Amino acid sequence: MNISPTQNVKLAIQAVGEHRFRSLLTVLGIVIGITTVVTVASLLTGLREGVVTFFQELGPDNIFVYKTSGDPSQEPPKERKRRPMKPEYAELIRRWSTSVEDVGLQLYIPPVVDGKPITARVQGFESENINVAGQSPNMGDISPRDFAAGRYFTPEEDQRTAHLAVIGSNVADSLFPGGTALGGTMMMDGAEYTVIGVYAKAKGGFFGENGQDNTIVIPLRTAESRYPQVDRFMITAKAKPGKRQEAYAEVQGIMRRIRRLATDAKDDFAISTPDQIIQQFDRITSLIGLVAIAISALGLLVGGIGVMNIMLVSVTERTREIGVRKALGARRRDIVGQFLVEAMTLTGAGGTLGIVIAVLITMLIGALVPSLPSKVPVWALVTGFSVSVIIGVFFGVWPAVKAAQLDPVEALRYE
Repeated sequence: MNISPTQNVKLAIQAVGEHRFRSLLTVLGIVIGITTVVTVASLLTGLREGVVTFFQELGPDNIFVYKTSGDPSQEPPKERKRRPMKPEYAELIRRWSTSVEDVGLQLYIPPVVDGKPITARVQGFESENINVAGQSPNMGDISPRDFAAGRYFTPEEDQRTAHLAVIGSNVADSLFPGGTALGGTMMMDGAEYTVIGVYAKAKGGFFGENGQDNTIVIPLRTAESRYPQVDRFMITAKAKPGKRQEAYAEVQGIMRRIRRLATDAKDDFAISTPDQIIQQFDRITSLIGLVAIAISALGLLVGGIGVMNIMLVSVTERTREIGVRKALGARRRDIVGQFLVEAMTLTGAGGTLGIVIAVLITMLIGALVPSLPSKVPVWALVTGFSVSVIIGVFFGVWPAVKAAQLDPVEALRYE
């Protein structure tokens, strides 16, 4: 009596269905393991896409030069004593580099200047959740952004230190909830500014948040005249098409030359590109992924051992059934196939349940925390299901072989 693959599947589903609660407890470890892996993979995939989009919007061919590494608004204590960037560095890079198309300059204004927090307000509304920066007029071309309304300021407006501002979408919503930001005026740190542009909602970001939505950009010369004590300049060099690597090497060499660093001395400044920052993020997420895999592996191991145990019990319970099948002509491979398929069905069902739970958790997180991006990658679903089935094969081999090795005469006598 030969058992077809279709019959094996039907028998396996029937066996799992007859003991639903026991089957659920058996694969609980697999469910937890697959749920953890798929959920973490979904969250990390969403976060990475947000970060990639964020830096692509800043300009994929741009090279950033700053005194310290990381966010200019939060200087690491170990790097705080470094010499600051100077505005004239930008002109020297533009003059000496052959691979750089243009060089822009930004001045980051800290949230607290001379012990006084910087706030923006209009009549009836006020906001402290702002990031103020002065930018050279060409930054509108070096790191272009979409506008919801208005425009960027001109070189002439920068030259005469005009009190103009381009604001992010969150600032516009906070100060001008009626949608009247364009052409409106606001007070910021004791000075009045006219809003000439409103940025569209920024794309991407860290954990769904993009600091550019809270930005107030004013002309560079205006910022320098208003805050002469602030020296947080950042240089943004835009490489010519296809020459970013050459431009990176040139900018780094020029900066070392300007700052008179010895050949064996380390850089006393930070230089980076969007790709490098994304790679740093990938290294962090890889560590998180490894921790998640390690935790999941424990659950999968426990689940696999449970499957092996329940299959051995199943072989014992069905000894007489196995004897009857063998007496009617079932071959060893038929018996092995029957129990392997049953183990694979059991773990496959656990993997499917884990995937469903992970997708629901991801959707729930997305609904409760819209700022936290999440996306269920197809590879995570395929990998999760495949791993669960492979566990069934690995831990089901011994029970299946044990069942196939039963003597039919002894099996028929089994009570």
